[in-house]
Amino acid sequence: MNYIRLCILQLFLLPAFISHAQPKDSAVVAGIVKEATENSQLEKLAYELLDSIGPRLVGSPQMKQAHDWAVAKYSNWGIAARNEQWGQWRGWQRGITHIDMVHPRVKTLDGMQLAWSPSTNGKTISAETIILADVADSLAFQQWLPNVKGKFVLISMCQPTGRPDYNWQEFGLKESFDKMKKARTEQTDAWRKRISKTGYGNKELARALENAGAVGIVTSYWSAGFGSNKIFGANTIKVPTVDIALEDYATLYRLTESGARPKISVKADSKELGVMPTFNTIAEIKGTEKPDEYVMLSAHFDSWDGATGATDNGTGTIVMMEALRILKKIYPNPKRTILVGHWGSEEQGLNGSRAFIEDHPEMVDKIQVLFNQDNGTGRVVSLGGQGFLHSYEYLKRWLSKVPSNIKDNIETSFPGAPDRGGSDYASFVAAGVPAFSLSSNSWLYGSYTWHTNRDTYDKIVFDDVRSNAILAAVLAYMACEEPAKVSREKAVLPINSKTGEPGKWPEKKEAKRKGGLEE
Repeated sequence: MNYIRLCILQLFLLPAFISHAQPKDSAVVAGIVKEATENSQLEKLAYELLDSIGPRLVGSPQMKQAHDWAVAKYSNWGIAARNEQWGQWRGWQRGITHIDMVHPRVKTLDGMQLAWSPSTNGKTISAETIILADVADSLAFQQWLPNVKGKFVLISMCQPTGRPDYNWQEFGLKESFDKMKKARTEQTDAWRKRISKTGYGNKELARALENAGAVGIVTSYWSAGFGSNKIFGANTIKVPTVDIALEDYATLYRLTESGARPKISVKADSKELGVMPTFNTIAEIKGTEKPDEYVMLSAHFDSWDGATGATDNGTGTIVMMEALRILKKIYPNPKRTILVGHWGSEEQGLNGSRAFIEDHPEMVDKIQVLFNQDNGTGRVVSLGGQGFLHSYEYLKRWLSKVPSNIKDNIETSFPGAPDRGGSDYASFVAAGVPAFSLSSNSWLYGSYTWHTNRDTYDKIVFDDVRSNAILAAVLAYMACEEPAKVSREKAVLPINSKTGEPGKWPEKKEAKRKGGLEE
């Protein structure tokens, strides 16, 4: 009878016991998910950052505008934020680019000037085109060089196809696809040799052409996707450099090669702004129990300016902003201080994040963990241990609290190997900080949006970005609540197959604090 009574008593007490045993983690995670799904600010943030402010080239007015916007946005949410100057950069502001073929027929061409390109000073320059010559050696190139005077020089290979490989694979005959690939490989190799035989690297070649009297340089850096070109920086200092989309560039190339003597007109407005300060934006929710220990979320703020930098790295930026906004509402008194770093000049060599480490040496050993997001709009599908020996123990434990529809998509690898420079987390890994990349799936990122003229708002998949914001917020919460500091013990890296010696951890590199100012 006593046994039966005891069982009945246990049945009555069990619900209360279970309720008491539930950790607060469940309530906080549920609150994060609810806020992220029912009150998401992602679309609004994307509109304000990408459509209203636009691209964020380091040294440009839009970059400074974006930093100030972020500080104001955080302030509106009751979150302390500041801009920290870490260097100077060549200030440059993009203007209108207009490129037309005016002979042998009239057509407006799809193209734009490269970043930091010299301006045409309000004028429209009209001239014939000439193809970079295929010469025997550097001496022969010097003899040919006077031919560029008064002309636009085409310095990119003419691609044999504007169809990406997946399109050939879907619709083409295998023998046709193989034939095209073979021809393209041969053409690519031949063009590399053509450049090499000039005796110049890319920067020096551009300078040689403009010094010889070329009125402009024309490139076409196809990104292997329909209509997408990579848009980087100009190497000229006196004449404009423009990039023209594959289809129009190929037309110009064929006309020039056949002797039709095509003529183009170019108007490229831009402004040199002198030396401009450059910044990181740092947002902060102060910790209550361990305010001098830090959990960091991270994303670079700058972009190239071929488009608006939506997936590189507008999506990473708004993920971390949204995560901190949610944490401020759901978890306003964190155990440790939560920081978000929005880095400047990642695209030129992780400069903002490296400068932060150099400028805050007192913080480096106190960073519990850092999570960085930087590779497109897709849901996070990969999380590696970056060579930290015990990363499995805490990352797996924290991931266990992430909603299953998010964490089930994520492949983990431990301890993995440290990254040597893919994005800003590598700056922290080199300093010994447990720093990890929240790596997304592709959405053809490399071909269509990474550094291209097509990296715009419409490429964002907001369901994926929302999941990433939830993931970042939950991981930050769990890292804050971790009782002790996580281990920084490093794994012994595998043998380097080239040297036969054990692999080495990346060394810290100094930030480049001035850019484009030598000239």
